[in-house]
Amino acid sequence: MFQALFNSLSGLFSFSKSLSTVSDNISNMNTPGFRGSDSFFSNVNGNRGSRIAGDGLRVKEGDIRQTGNPTDVAIDGDGYFVLKDKEGNLYYTRAGQFRFDDNGMLVDTVNQYQVMGMDSTGALVPINFSTYQMLPAAATTGVHFTGNLAPGSTGANANSITVYDANGTAHTLSATFTSKTTAPPSFDVVIKDETGATLGSGTIAFAADGTPTATGNPMTVTANWGAAQTIKLNFGTPGALDGLKALSGMASTVTTKVDDGHPVLGVTGMSFDEKGVLQLTYSQTEKRQGPQLALAIFPNEESLHLSGGRLISGSAVADKEFGRPGEGRFGRIAGGSLEMSNVDLTQEFADMIIIQRGYQASSRVMTVSNEMLDQLYNSIRGG
Repeated sequence: MFQALFNSLSGLFSFSKSLSTVSDNISNMNTPGFRGSDSFFSNVNGNRGSRIAGDGLRVKEGDIRQTGNPTDVAIDGDGYFVLKDKEGNLYYTRAGQFRFDDNGMLVDTVNQYQVMGMDSTGALVPINFSTYQMLPAAATTGVHFTGNLAPGSTGANANSITVYDANGTAHTLSATFTSKTTAPPSFDVVIKDETGATLGSGTIAFAADGTPTATGNPMTVTANWGAAQTIKLNFGTPGALDGLKALSGMASTVTTKVDDGHPVLGVTGMSFDEKGVLQLTYSQTEKRQGPQLALAIFPNEESLHLSGGRLISGSAVADKEFGRPGEGRFGRIAGGSLEMSNVDLTQEFADMIIIQRGYQASSRVMTVSNEMLDQLYNSIRGG
């Protein structure tokens, strides 16, 4: 009877600890990247009751929810984000709630640990945004012309051609096309800048079918805006209709498209793609790729433990493998999203009922044992 009393007491302790695990799961049901745990019961040697032998991490993925924050990221599949503290220690998490700090480093919003990326050599490096905040000015190197030049027409112009010098200063060019011959068609071309200075001139010729030839095409002009700058003018592929044409019966209309060049630009938008690469937008035409996130996977996730709120620890972290999102066994990245807790509230309620019934049964065993002992003592006194 005394052993039954102690056995029931151990059951009360075990069920209480198990309820603590359930309560921790429920309290973190809205914590991003949280992994629920299960308590494991074991028998004490010699049938001396029960105890909590340990707990196991639930590795099932949580739901992915969109947040609209471009630095929030979630993993769709296997893997953990890699974080590093100031001492160089590495940590791992599924909670991709990140932001850029004042130094341009991508950090975890809770612990301020640096988020690690992977460079082209496979080495772990911090995600540094500071070098991508501004896009340096670039000089224009080419302009493409399209449209039609009616043979015999004069005064066909292309005005307001905006180009940039090496300092990012905008300049406006104009192109004047004057008919020179009609069979086959040819036109004299004069290129001027906003001051009226002639930067270059030449003659372009067309075939009988109206397609451009290689004569004078492309044309190169040189400007001197603090430094010599060469701009190539492309009037279309010889023999094709992808540029300027010289067709009778059609009005003369010339349009241009500047190939490149821009002033100093700041970032107007960013996002992480499914491979974890930071995509940066500076303008409608200027886009760049930034660093790439690194992921870690573990062969035995069930042996991992949560520590420090939502960080992964345990002996199994030593058997890690680093890689890039979307490659091999590594999951893909969902940008602008967060993985929520994998806690299933229905399962937790069911576990609570089981724990409650177990606790009641253990309590009842203790009560019965106490009553039997009391009856024994009373019988002794009565004898």
